[in-house]
Amino acid sequence: MNQEITSLERVLTALSHKEPDRVPLFLLLSLYGAKEMDLNVKNYFANPDNVVKTQQYMKKKYANDCYYSFYYAAIEVEACGGEVIFGDCCPPNSGEPLIKNAAQISAFTPPKINDSACLLKVLETIRQLKNNTNNDAPIIGVVMSPFSLPVMQLGFDKYIELIYEQPVLFDELMKKNTEFCVEWANAQLASGATAICYFDPVSSPTIIPRELYIKTGFKIAKNVIPQIKGPTATHLASGLALPVADKIAETGTLAISISQAENMKDAKNICAGRLSLIGNLNGIEMVNWSEGEAETTVKTIIEMAASGGGLIISDCHGEIPYQVKSETLLAISEAVNKWGTYKK
Repeated sequence: MNQEITSLERVLTALSHKEPDRVPLFLLLSLYGAKEMDLNVKNYFANPDNVVKTQQYMKKKYANDCYYSFYYAAIEVEACGGEVIFGDCCPPNSGEPLIKNAAQISAFTPPKINDSACLLKVLETIRQLKNNTNNDAPIIGVVMSPFSLPVMQLGFDKYIELIYEQPVLFDELMKKNTEFCVEWANAQLASGATAICYFDPVSSPTIIPRELYIKTGFKIAKNVIPQIKGPTATHLASGLALPVADKIAETGTLAISISQAENMKDAKNICAGRLSLIGNLNGIEMVNWSEGEAETTVKTIIEMAASGGGLIISDCHGEIPYQVKSETLLAISEAVNKWGTYKK
């Protein structure tokens, strides 16, 4: 009798551009765990045990193929002493920018991981998942790219001004953010993470022109990603990816997120053999999907992009909204099992 393939084996096969038993499913469930536990979001993330427990529970409930150790994007600002705003059913958000103006960049000091209670909670979560799960599925760690983090550090308007008007201070901030990003990614890998999701939404042509990306976010990623001591996937958090996919492939990352606005058949043609695809379920529309709509959407993605491996079904933003019904997630999972088996 053949031994059942594990989620980790399934994912590694797909990322090798080969066909496993079925298409892998990454339901990126972070604050959704608070909903499952009937806790408010702040209390849920206060204790790593909550996250570990629900990640294990949700993997089994939804036949998910990964554990997601991500808490919330603003945690990297919180580690510097910044404000985090918690809501009842939305992702925690950063408050007032830590860096009030560009002149403060020279005095800014990135956080020390071992002195940061919030970052240590994430590392504890990863360690527990590693110890409790028998290596049955990849544990996905997360870093904000040095290029995208300043949206929370300075605010979007001041950051855009910095990019265009103050290149010396921009370079100084990128150097500081790069040192932290590499250290934070490698700390997660050392604690047991299998791979790192490199969140880089500002690099998407939804935000900045391709020409500017090549001069900035691309150069930074090409420097950072080789320093991360494990595999990475680049996530543009709902932003368009295909106009810059060729350059993202040059950074050494293994996979790329595909926006809900992009065609998965086009993505397969552009990225085949160079990048695996992650996506492209629309998390916002998912809130109102019927079970039939969930199945049809999953089936269409599989028909367009599954052949030959290199596809992971997931949402395109990197976080399942709290408001999505459990029944919808179950329908997505059932559709992946039904249609994702590479039948000819």
